[in-house]
Amino acid sequence: MTTEQWQKSIEQYEKLIFTICYQMVHDYHEAQNLTQETFLSAYTHKENCQIETVKPWLARIATNKAKDYLKSAYFRKERMEISEGEKDPSPLPEILYLEKEGMEKIKTHILNLQEPYKLVSCMYFLEGKSINEISKVLQRPQKTVQTQLYRSKKILQKKLDTVTLNQ
Repeated sequence: MTTEQWQKSIEQYEKLIFTICYQMVHDYHEAQNLTQETFLSAYTHKENCQIETVKPWLARIATNKAKDYLKSAYFRKERMEISEGEKDPSPLPEILYLEKEGMEKIKTHILNLQEPYKLVSCMYFLEGKSINEISKVLQRPQKTVQTQLYRSKKILQKKLDTVTLNQ
C-alpha cells in the first residue's frame, strides 16, 4: 500500500473507526485515542494489508484495541475510582417526598381510568403483577392484556403531561 493510498484510507475510514471505538468504550476522548492507536498500529503493519481488504482490517484492529482497553488495569482502576467517589446513594428527604407525591398523582390517575384499562393498570402498576399473571387472573389472552397496558400507558402519559404543563 502506497503512502497516498494509506492517506486516502485514513480519510475514508476515520469516522467508521471512531464510531466502532466509541460504541465499545462509551467515552469520547478515549475513543479518539483508540482511533489514533488503531491507525498507528495499522500503519506499522500496512504491508500486511491489501487495499481491497483495508476496511475490515481496520475495523478488526479498532475492535481489538477497544477490547484491550476495556480489559486493561487502567480502565478497571478508573471504574473503581469513580464508584468509590460516588456519594451516599440514599436520597434526600425532599427527593423522597417528591417521589411519593408523584406516585400519589400517578395512583390517582390509574384509579380514574375507564375499564378495561383500570383493572389491568392497577394489577400491573400498583400490585406488581406480570402480564402472564394478569392474563390468568382475568382470563384474557396475553396479547389483549399487553394491548390494554399499552393503551393505558398512553392515556396516563397524556394525563401526566397535561398536569405537568398546567403547573
